[in-house]
Amino acid sequence: MHDKKKVNMDIKSAEFVISSPTVEKCPNTQQPEYAFIGRSNVGKSSLINMLTGYNKLAKTSATPGKTLLINHFLINKEWQLVDLPGYGYAKRGKKEQENLQRMITSYILQREQMTNLFLLIDVRHEPQKIDLEFMNFLGEHGVPFSIVFTKADKLSRSKLACNVQLYLHQLLSNWEELPPHFVTSSETKQGREDVLNYIEEINRSLAG
Repeated sequence: MHDKKKVNMDIKSAEFVISSPTVEKCPNTQQPEYAFIGRSNVGKSSLINMLTGYNKLAKTSATPGKTLLINHFLINKEWQLVDLPGYGYAKRGKKEQENLQRMITSYILQREQMTNLFLLIDVRHEPQKIDLEFMNFLGEHGVPFSIVFTKADKLSRSKLACNVQLYLHQLLSNWEELPPHFVTSSETKQGREDVLNYIEEINRSLAG
């Protein structure tokens, strides 16, 4: 999907729109939505802030699992960035976990405006069963998604390459074709252009 001609996205504005408890309460717009999701403590808020260039757009917290709602942000007055609750936070009660699961699933499967789901993976860890199961769920339902490896600055270059390949190799045991993937660091801004340009390419293809 990557053109030889480079597409560059410039973030001119990013503003909070609304936090919604259910998919039915999400804003009634026709703008494309790019949703971000991952296990708790994967660095989602930091990544969103790094991508947009607004340091306090998404609330970062020392306590994992703080995002409990579907958060919409309007970018460049053209598209919506959606911050979804993290999954797999063990300290939640069973009922709260079930509610969050329902909220996430209904958004992913019912929200027509959702154009691509960015699934965040902490590149420091070996492939986790919960992430692999979530990817299989997305594949079974035909949900367009990309993998974003986070915290790349925490590893040496060789270890980083090794961990990414390990993950992709494991995916190939179940998948005929790998989803797009990006390697990022909120600290060094690695991968920022790649992710934003990917969004821009999709936006242009939708407009064309």
